[in-house]
Amino acid sequence: MAAPVKEYKTYADQVNLLTSRGMDVGNHDLAIAKLRDVSYYRLSGYWYPFRVLRGSAREDQFYEGTVLSDVIKLYDFDTSLRAMTFAALSPIELAVRARLGHELGNVGECAHLEPPLLNARAQGSAYQDWLSGYQKELVRSREDFVEHHIQKYGGTLPVWAAVEILDWGGLTRLFGFSPRSVQDAVAADFELTAPQFESWMKSLGIVRNVCAHHGRLFNRVFPAPKLPPPGRSPDLDACGPFTRAFGQLTLIQHLLKTRSIGNSRLLPATLSRYPAVQLVPLSHVGVPDRWESLSLWS
Repeated sequence: MAAPVKEYKTYADQVNLLTSRGMDVGNHDLAIAKLRDVSYYRLSGYWYPFRVLRGSAREDQFYEGTVLSDVIKLYDFDTSLRAMTFAALSPIELAVRARLGHELGNVGECAHLEPPLLNARAQGSAYQDWLSGYQKELVRSREDFVEHHIQKYGGTLPVWAAVEILDWGGLTRLFGFSPRSVQDAVAADFELTAPQFESWMKSLGIVRNVCAHHGRLFNRVFPAPKLPPPGRSPDLDACGPFTRAFGQLTLIQHLLKTRSIGNSRLLPATLSRYPAVQLVPLSHVGVPDRWESLSLWS
């Protein structure tokens, strides 16, 4: 027997359902048009905090004063936040590629292909899985420098070129396989230890994927990254919790400012445009009071 699935509803049915649960949808035709453009399912993540909270569970009913226009404001803000976050991450990714490729090149021109030159984590199946992914990227790549190496060197890229075809996840894993001396050199550029930096790269990889795949960012909960001990980095101490969006964005601010790369004003400018929504204030992003005065955000 097939598992039961939710009953199909027309756009009009969906609008009527929201109305029956206490949401003011405004003009029905405009509400239908918005659901046609965005989808009920995607918007449901943005009206979730408007649903009545009983104990630890959300009910279907909305709080009094819930209006669809506020939900749309949050959706539009999150669209902008994702775009600016993705843009802020780009110079960090490029800087890590450049530094990691350079440091590994000093170990060996093709260190990424020689597990004995890497650390103990490169001696097992995890490295073989990474290598398989790298080889697939190499075959798919249409970069001119890849074609040059195919014609002149049989397709074997030195590590400083190989990092250029890795995505964020592949780059993070290669960092994890690198000798500790290489890890330390890369992490020190960002005033972090190697374990902290790898943790941040993994955490921000999730953020990047959310942005790339149009996920909900503003009130998502993230895994906790490794942080310097309290007192070691006062700028970070003032910006938690790091499981919330603001904490993750603070990691980006730290990486940008310690290396003086990119535009560290992108994210503060975006957060300052958070919409005036009484039922879902800026604190839902994990933003503390007077956040604009914090050194990483000022």
